Amino acid sequence: MKKTLLLAIATLVVSHSYAQTDSLMKKRFNLHFQQTIITQAKPGFNAKYSGTNSLSPKSESATSFTTTLFGGARLWKGAEFYFNPEMAGGKGLSQALGVAGFTNGETFRIGSPAPAIYIARAYLIQTFGWGNEVDTLADDANQLAGLRKKRYFSIRAGKFGLSDLFDNNAFSHDPRSQFMNWSLMDNGAWDYPANTRGYVFGTAFEFGQPNWTLRLAVTMVTNTANGSIWDGKIGKAHAFTLEYEKRYNIGGEKGTLRILGYDNSAMMGSYRLAILQNPIAPDITSTRAYGRDKYGFGVNLEQNINANLGMFAKTSYNDGKTETWAFTEIDRTISLGAILKGDAWKQKDAEAGLAFVVNGISKDHRNYLADGGYGFIIGDGKLNYAPEMITELYYKFNAYQKKLFLTPDYQFVINPAYNKDRGPVHVFSLRAHVEF
Repeated sequence: MKKTLLLAIATLVVSHSYAQTDSLMKKRFNLHFQQTIITQAKPGFNAKYSGTNSLSPKSESATSFTTTLFGGARLWKGAEFYFNPEMAGGKGLSQALGVAGFTNGETFRIGSPAPAIYIARAYLIQTFGWGNEVDTLADDANQLAGLRKKRYFSIRAGKFGLSDLFDNNAFSHDPRSQFMNWSLMDNGAWDYPANTRGYVFGTAFEFGQPNWTLRLAVTMVTNTANGSIWDGKIGKAHAFTLEYEKRYNIGGEKGTLRILGYDNSAMMGSYRLAILQNPIAPDITSTRAYGRDKYGFGVNLEQNINANLGMFAKTSYNDGKTETWAFTEIDRTISLGAILKGDAWKQKDAEAGLAFVVNGISKDHRNYLADGGYGFIIGDGKLNYAPEMITELYYKFNAYQKKLFLTPDYQFVINPAYNKDRGPVHVFSLRAHVEF
């Protein structure tokens, strides 16, 4: 925690200096900061058995934190550079194992709770715009204030989070300020390429029009599932992600539809082959080979109902024949939820959210777990299959000058890791989030 405090103090000093420079340079630079601390606890629950990757049936608690500095600079016409050093530490319940839709989107599967500093993002964006219509971009983390043509083409290259650009949703995307569950922050069956901390090297292209946007990303993948080392054999190991976004109005209320497709190629293992090789204790890592793909799609809808209420719905699917490589062990999912602003009950800068998720896995994946196989997230040694069902409810309020927000949160998990023989699980959380 000492490192966290030092970084926070340094950020305050530097941000003050940059604010002065910013005014002189006409907003050519910006600097933002965030820190998120999440503490979760659960009571014990019934479990007929447990395996290596099971959520512990005993009562436990865990705390995670992240601290991020967001720096941006305008270099030349249409060019922007962003740089984000980040520090993360702590852990998730049971080392973030045992639930496919894990309960804390700020945790990482790195095995060590010790704080670590690393470069989260470092990327360049070059934008070419045309036409007379413009959008006004507000100053924000990784966004410089200014005007951007409604018709544009941009290229982003470097290290970034693929979910920064794809599968966005105004009501269900950010575990630092909205729902905390993994299968709510992103479409669960999108096995988006990333290292253990959620970032990737690659290039993304964006073609924008007044009412729609088309995006394509070509990125690297790691050389092992849930890995941190990038596979240099790019011809055999890479990922393509494509998304179409359509913006519309219904009765004067804004809405957005996003359709995503992806194909990941890596040295993946096969569930079916692992069972054929060892029906008693299959090990998918022993079947890894180049030439295998995981493909899938997602549909993502957000809709404002009125000035205070917004709703979302998501669904996604992947083929489920090869092992999960980067995100989590979900092959099919559907979610539905809503956020209500505090203005509805005269509580300014507050909001309440409620969401429901149903996650599932493919037949091959199911058979692999039932025969005693393990992925990198789940595996109880046996499996009495049923869909994993999650409900999440939170209340967020402004604790200090729109810079500190506190969020009590409750999640109810039925059939954790798709197993009817374990659970249900109650998870209680408190999140503190600072941003400026």
